[in-house]
Amino acid sequence: MVEIPEEAQAAALRAVATRAREREQAEYWMLERVRESVIEAVQAGAMRSRVSKLAGISPNTLTAWMRDAGIEVRAKAPAKKAGAK
Repeated sequence: MVEIPEEAQAAALRAVATRAREREQAEYWMLERVRESVIEAVQAGAMRSRVSKLAGISPNTLTAWMRDAGIEVRAKAPAKKAGAK
């Protein structure tokens, strides 16, 4: 039986779509595992900057995760004015 190029392309594209969905699910699963570990580390008293760096997340993401977990986050200090010492 001769395979039509369009059929081969369609099958290949279906495989791409399937793998992309699998990757998305795996990334979500891993992100949740990282989030859990981050919260555990903060609750254990680890330095937040170190946790953020090791997890590869921004300080803003760390702050959001902490708030979501019910961990108290102090307000940001106001920005310093240029030229002030």
